[in-house]
Amino acid sequence: MKAKRLLVIGFIAVVSMAFCQSAFAKDRIVFGGGPAGGTFQVVANAIQVYKPMKKVTEFKVQAQSSAGSVENLRKTNSGKQQMSVVYSGHVYLGRNGMMKNDTKKYEDVLAVAWLYGAPGQLVVHADSGIKSVKDLVGKKVGVGNAGSGAFANCELFFSHMGVWDKIERNAMGYNDAAQAFGNNQLDAFWLFTAFPSGAVIMAAQTNDIALVNLDADAKASGFYDKYPYFAKLTIPANTYKGVDYDSPSFQDSALWVANAKVSNEAVYKMLSLIYTDEGLAHMKEQKKTFKLMSLKTGADGVVTPFHPGAEKFWKEKGAL
Repeated sequence: MKAKRLLVIGFIAVVSMAFCQSAFAKDRIVFGGGPAGGTFQVVANAIQVYKPMKKVTEFKVQAQSSAGSVENLRKTNSGKQQMSVVYSGHVYLGRNGMMKNDTKKYEDVLAVAWLYGAPGQLVVHADSGIKSVKDLVGKKVGVGNAGSGAFANCELFFSHMGVWDKIERNAMGYNDAAQAFGNNQLDAFWLFTAFPSGAVIMAAQTNDIALVNLDADAKASGFYDKYPYFAKLTIPANTYKGVDYDSPSFQDSALWVANAKVSNEAVYKMLSLIYTDEGLAHMKEQKKTFKLMSLKTGADGVVTPFHPGAEKFWKEKGAL
């Protein structure tokens, strides 16, 4: 009898422990960032450590490093990551089976919010007479580091404009390009990054510079129609020394995305915490790149479907 009683007590203890664990267990939301030190990883870390987010009882956010946008797209689609940061262009191309050397359709990656934009900037000498990308034919141009997003977008846009194979391409980083430009070793250099850029500031200190109106080229050539994930924007006058006029351009957008199976409640809750005055201040403290995050911009740059939880949130806020 004693042995039976001990067995029953032991069984009750195991069941009770299991019940307690299930009652208090949190759903885990793995948030894919990027390489250590990169902006994608800053997003994931910032959301994970935000104190109101850590107090949520229903789920726990866990930041996870990754190779970046394409890996995040694939892992979020498969459910290995519940959320991540992915460029709007990759979400669009992936959804439509248009990724380079990859015809799979990644349809379970849904937009949650716009985070920040990476605009194209084409710097030329003020007296060069270069007013359009087409004027670069035969010129020496810095096109970004080989393998970088800047290089890829330069190749995409310049190929669309019919000049990629008609320029003398110099694959180099922004600072090196600015220095070469200052020494008259380059006629122009391309960037795809937030402004103001330190490299452009450097170039403007020793040269009279101008920015090419990339939006005019994009409109006239049908670039937006072919690649609708690029959004128009303007680099304001006096962002750079000597550039005393607004310079229209375009940008790709870094998006916060979620797997389709993440609950509507979780997505809505996370947006409700981050898109407060306190939450946005927290994001901006992590990195100035997030300075334009707001309730007004949260649905910008998105040309693919929203997660239902995000759609509800942005409609309530008047952004959709």
